[in-house]
Amino acid sequence: MPRNVVKILLSLALPLTLIVSVLSAPAGAAQAVSLQYRTSAPGATTAQAEPWLKLTNTGSTTIALNQVKIRYYLTGTETYRFACSWAVVGCSTVTGHFVDQAGPDQFLEVGFTSGTLASGANTGDMQLRFYRADWQTFTQSDDYSYGPQTSYSAWDKVTVHIGGELVWGTPSGDEPGPTPTPTDPPVPGGVLFDDFSYTNSADPRLAQRGWTVRSSSGGPGVPGATWSPSAITFPDGLLTMDSRTDGTPGGTVQTELSTAHRKFFEGTYAARVRFSDAPISGPDGEHVVQTFFTITPLDYDLDPDYGELDFEYLPNGGWGEPSNILYATSWETYRNEPWLAVNTHTAERKSFAGWHDLVIQVSGGQIKYYVDGRLFAEHGGIYYPETPMWIMFNNWFIDLQSVTGTRTYRQQVDWVYHAKNEVVSPAGVLSRVDALRAEGTTFRDTIPNS
Repeated sequence: MPRNVVKILLSLALPLTLIVSVLSAPAGAAQAVSLQYRTSAPGATTAQAEPWLKLTNTGSTTIALNQVKIRYYLTGTETYRFACSWAVVGCSTVTGHFVDQAGPDQFLEVGFTSGTLASGANTGDMQLRFYRADWQTFTQSDDYSYGPQTSYSAWDKVTVHIGGELVWGTPSGDEPGPTPTPTDPPVPGGVLFDDFSYTNSADPRLAQRGWTVRSSSGGPGVPGATWSPSAITFPDGLLTMDSRTDGTPGGTVQTELSTAHRKFFEGTYAARVRFSDAPISGPDGEHVVQTFFTITPLDYDLDPDYGELDFEYLPNGGWGEPSNILYATSWETYRNEPWLAVNTHTAERKSFAGWHDLVIQVSGGQIKYYVDGRLFAEHGGIYYPETPMWIMFNNWFIDLQSVTGTRTYRQQVDWVYHAKNEVVSPAGVLSRVDALRAEGTTFRDTIPNS
């Protein structure tokens, strides 16, 4: 959820490059490459290493990029996270993971999910980076593949394999075979659909179907506020969350509905949500947050396995915004004290009052947010989730305003849908939901709980 957003500014300078065709390891003329390297973080110690790479096809035939593996060698056994900041070939096609070697060494193996490289062509910039999972600075000057140059040059301390064969560079340490790239996408893993046909928040079917109506204290929102199940109702099959405040923490009631199981990861998330600009009773003016999101618990400060993908609507502003704003925010992690937020967000400043079809696609290192079929935001890199998440809706207050009288803000949800391991278009989601309703289905969950 957006707070004091930390922005990582990336230099996008595109230096003139020199194409070098001399290989450090021989390869057949049909398939041959050269690799150039530079860094945008040349310091001996750094918070994140930033190797930029450019691969050129110096052979006579087109290369399928899903057969290419690039290895960058590191000293030490620390746990790192990989990210693609920007790439001409598209970060959504670039993969990266770390492989242990014998002794205190490892390498980052970069691959591709798709694409080709014609004879004489190059990939253009691939602006890559990696950082320690605990966000501590580290020494990179002793890494075998590191070089301090900030302009591209041929670099044989980074190796390239094609189809398992070394075709460029001199390796460091033992060389396990390149990890094969899966040729097939993950198989569909079931669906969750619920149109919220319940009697009230105490309906036993809610728990039976894997929902939790929150009653526990704590954040987000106003300290001392109550999370009240009784403020959640289901008139006409609509999840209805009525959050209210009289301007005091003790008189503030917030609402939240969550899945009980953390079993949602890659795939498509969707919900039809009704946002409101004005309270259904009482004077207006509160900084209220109306949401649809997924989340993983933060086990400790800057936990690298934390994840959160948010739609958040602020009808009266908040967090320094003066009026209506809709956020799509993707989180890597955060720290409470002192506050540090590691996230990225996209926002539009206008009213979104009324019903909206909200869709989040999570696949291939990219997160895409849609509003009413329109691509609203696209995030990736370090903000891509690493672990399974809950699905949640909540309606809460950032702070309290000096207004007399109790005011109640309403958020409603018509239905929620998730397709595990499937990228479903916004139109496809609506078609599937319509088909489920046409056959009389009010609830379906075929996603395993573990």
